[in-house]
Amino acid sequence: MDSFRIGIGYDVHRLVQGRPCIIGGVRIPFDRGLDGHSDADVLVHAIIDALLGAAGLGDIGAHFPDTDERYRGADSLRLLTAVHEMLVARSVAIVNIDSVVQCQMPKILPHAEEMKRAIGRALGDLDISRIGIKGKTTEGLGFPGRGEGIAAQAVALIMIRA
Repeated sequence: MDSFRIGIGYDVHRLVQGRPCIIGGVRIPFDRGLDGHSDADVLVHAIIDALLGAAGLGDIGAHFPDTDERYRGADSLRLLTAVHEMLVARSVAIVNIDSVVQCQMPKILPHAEEMKRAIGRALGDLDISRIGIKGKTTEGLGFPGRGEGIAAQAVALIMIRA
């Protein structure tokens, strides 16, 4: 019998000068970028954690630790593809992913479709109708509202084939 599982992911990165702003696999024109060991793609990291959690496979740090130089500057879409390969090897299918990116700026909506396409490709050509991406400001509240960083949350529904 097939079983369904849900996972949730969360990530946050500080905004800094001198780094590109990459969210959802898309380089967004912005005066600052996200600081991290890899490319610091906050949305893809949240999606990775949601998928790994749903499959009972731990979290992003267990598979791609920031203490490992192999992942310095890594393209997070490549990490997402590696997670997809782990899922396929375990007969796991992704039903859908939904996510929220919390930031005052940059605006997410103008880039959401391109993000869905990039994430869908990294997940074995997952249909973009199965990927939800929303951008939410925090009305100027908290670290996202003050422009100090960006947070993302994701939830994933998977099906494990018997």
